[in-house]
Amino acid sequence: MKKLVLASNNAKKMKELNALLAPLGFEVIPQGQLGIPEAEEPHCTFVENALAKARHAAQHAGLPALADDSGLCVRALGGAPGVISARYAGEPKSDARNNEKLLAELAGQSDRRAHFVSVLVLVRSADDPQPIIAEGEWHGEILATPRGAEGFGYDPLFYVPAQCMTAAELDADTKNRLSHRGQAMQRLIERLPTL
Repeated sequence: MKKLVLASNNAKKMKELNALLAPLGFEVIPQGQLGIPEAEEPHCTFVENALAKARHAAQHAGLPALADDSGLCVRALGGAPGVISARYAGEPKSDARNNEKLLAELAGQSDRRAHFVSVLVLVRSADDPQPIIAEGEWHGEILATPRGAEGFGYDPLFYVPAQCMTAAELDADTKNRLSHRGQAMQRLIERLPTL
């Protein structure tokens, strides 16, 4: 098994990524298990934040590192919450408060189109001059009330018309196949033989 540090302490994100990488012979180790603190995410783009997190984890662990920066972009809100999706309602992070704020911001809006974005960055070392970068988008719309008990974050509000379900109503296998993170991971996997 090849060891890979995941630059995240999000248990649900870890589970999603591990399910996709384990069959390829990767042992994914969360950075918290190695005592690595979370990196700063000061940038205004997903790719810059993901790269900063991957380099930070690789530097501390001395191993290849994978980082994901992802979020929800809502058309009527000019792309918000975007890179601050996890902290949209402030600190401490709270899915419930983020969802409440999103619904309040969209009150009275007829355009509810939105998409999730995931940018995955894999670095072989902290100073890797050619990181592997893969991106995925998952399009849908924001419901007025949450539905479903699976997933995390904005999943209960994110309706996927092609499935007639929210992301929180999909089983894990279907979500992993369709989601922004699943799409980005498939693109990353296509380039993994170079690792």
